[in-house]
Amino acid sequence: MESAPSSPPSRRFGGTGLAVLFGGLTAVVSVAAVGRAWAACDIGANAAANSMTLLFLAPLIWIAAAVPWVILHKTLGRRHRRTALITGLIFTLWFTWFLVTWLGIPESYPAPLCPGNVPPWWPSFIPT
Repeated sequence: MESAPSSPPSRRFGGTGLAVLFGGLTAVVSVAAVGRAWAACDIGANAAANSMTLLFLAPLIWIAAAVPWVILHKTLGRRHRRTALITGLIFTLWFTWFLVTWLGIPESYPAPLCPGNVPPWWPSFIPT
């Protein structure tokens, strides 16, 4: 009897593992930065409503950030793992910046505490 060929060793973090990891990190960082921007600029009705909104958005952000990682792993990652990883990291940084500037710094909200609707802690070299 011949033994069946062994399966190739699996990688510790595949596309799904990276998706869960970076999607979760993106969600946590985005929600924390948006919450901090809302608190600094006094945006929203009250702290409880803002917290509930962010609590609702966290899993949606997680999914929205994780799906591109899975797609990258399934398409580009099969042949070019390093390129897929770099592309995923660039997307994650862009997506985090987009969420924080889109949700956390609304242009239409009058914010007397934040001139130009930019929180005082926001770095000047990062565009809003």
